[in-house]
Amino acid sequence: MAYFNIKTLEQYFTLFVFIALVFLPATEVITRLFGTTGVVASSVLVQHFTLWIGFAGAVIAARRNRLLSLTTKPLFETETNIDWFKFIGKVTTIFIVLALAYGSWGLVKMEMDYPVKIAPLLPRWGAQMIMPVGFIFIAIHMFLNGYDSWKNRGILFGSIITIILLTRYVEPLQESPLFMWLAILLILFSLIKGAPIFIGLGGLAILFFWRDFISLSAIPAEAYRIVVSPTLPTIPLFTLAGYILAESKASERLVRLFRALFGWIPGGTPVILVLLCGFFTALTGGSGVTILALGGLLFPLLIREGYSKHFSLGLITVAGSLGLLFPPSLPLIIYGVTAAVSVKAIFLAGIIPGFIRVAMIGGWAVWQGKVQSVKRHRLNLGDIKTSLWDAKWEAIIPFFILFGIFGGFTTLVETAAMTAVYVFIVEVFVYKDLNWRDMKKIILDCSTLIGGVLIILGVAMGLTSYLVDAQIPIKLLAWVKTAISSKIVFLLLLNLFLLAVGCMMDIFSAIIIVVPLITPLGVYFGIDPVHLAIIFIANLELGFLTPPVGMNLFLSAYRFEEDMPTIYKSTLPFFMVMLVSVLVITYIPILSTWGGN
Repeated sequence: MAYFNIKTLEQYFTLFVFIALVFLPATEVITRLFGTTGVVASSVLVQHFTLWIGFAGAVIAARRNRLLSLTTKPLFETETNIDWFKFIGKVTTIFIVLALAYGSWGLVKMEMDYPVKIAPLLPRWGAQMIMPVGFIFIAIHMFLNGYDSWKNRGILFGSIITIILLTRYVEPLQESPLFMWLAILLILFSLIKGAPIFIGLGGLAILFFWRDFISLSAIPAEAYRIVVSPTLPTIPLFTLAGYILAESKASERLVRLFRALFGWIPGGTPVILVLLCGFFTALTGGSGVTILALGGLLFPLLIREGYSKHFSLGLITVAGSLGLLFPPSLPLIIYGVTAAVSVKAIFLAGIIPGFIRVAMIGGWAVWQGKVQSVKRHRLNLGDIKTSLWDAKWEAIIPFFILFGIFGGFTTLVETAAMTAVYVFIVEVFVYKDLNWRDMKKIILDCSTLIGGVLIILGVAMGLTSYLVDAQIPIKLLAWVKTAISSKIVFLLLLNLFLLAVGCMMDIFSAIIIVVPLITPLGVYFGIDPVHLAIIFIANLELGFLTPPVGMNLFLSAYRFEEDMPTIYKSTLPFFMVMLVSVLVITYIPILSTWGGN
């Protein structure tokens, strides 16, 4: 009998859930074609499979030490000796994860007392059980990854138990302002040392709810509410399609196609890069994924063409985020879910601003091609025909997605599932770039990213719930009414605020926390909700490039092994071009609202 260890169980559970997540919506489409009914409670099961894949992926990410953080060096790198500064961060992080597990168990127990079935033979608490179990496994992996000796692990364990006892039985701590500020500083310190992003958001939520004597189950309750929303399954499904394409030779075929189409113009190769990165970022939802996955292919390509190192670094760094305004961008989906705005309306609204941004960066690249006297390729109709034939199955993917979204035959989730199935068939059976072993790795890698994103969304929603209960949006609106009277001034200040948010926070937590704060302000100043969505995402894109801590800057420095001053210098011209595009998008609303709501 084969021996299955914990690692194997985690992997096969994740594979099973992800395959089911793809299979159920795809089955609904196929059965509809034949006029029959699909799986009972399919949509509800898919929503809860999203919850499961989120936590299963987060567990694998914790084991691999790849939970999303604000630094390139994770906190839980295995150490032989104790670095006491990191030790403090590790104790704080594991304590917060255990607190989240405790709150999740409280939610499950309440659901057990008043059971509700979400599908035949499946009570809601049974689906929610993944939350406390997932947090416990995350804490275990963090604990084991922290040190390689049981002596140091024992010191870590003892410290965590001590803090649990202090917070549980020393009541004055709960009302002590000094302790609250100390706890906030510890959370921020942990983030600086490499703790996952969700630790900062979850830690603050735990602290505020605990101070007000509110049950910690409020946090997982909010996490459950957003993760099982009807639209959110599109995130893992579209991301899987993007990962499959990124790991196949699709990028090479598309490069040849774009080069044949645009290589004859000055700056043709950078235009190719902009289009390719926009395509992949729209599918994977993460500019970092594009930089890390395609950087190794595209940077040498630009250098061989004769472009300078600084131009090449800057272009790849900025191109990583250019697809976030195009369907089916994950941030657009999350914004729609958070702000209760039609996701399809936001998709439609982002198309023209997205093309304007691509055109402006492409125009700068064309001008640089002339300045740097880069040799152009000849326009060859034979090359266009050959490369188009080679990449025909991948070239139609954007049209496939747009037809699914706007055609009315399938839902957004079904479109995402069919896209994943289509890409799988094309890359495994048509082009035969991938096999089952490759697919297993791709699904697990994709789950790692999805787990990191969804756990951030969940705990961020808990923090947002506290801010709403504390009437922060209402107080902010009251202050703005007295301080700002001009819509133009408000939009300018909003741009500055969102730039700061974009360079200090990841886009997913920024959406969950900031959108509920600015939505009432947008209503007050008469800003169309769909236009506000595009302004928000456009500013966050630029925030990725804003010195000193824009996330794409760090990812580019990490990928190309360059120091930060070099990255700053390389991206500055592109930052200025992007800034102009933000102002255009902000102050010309018809670009976003032309399609109506």
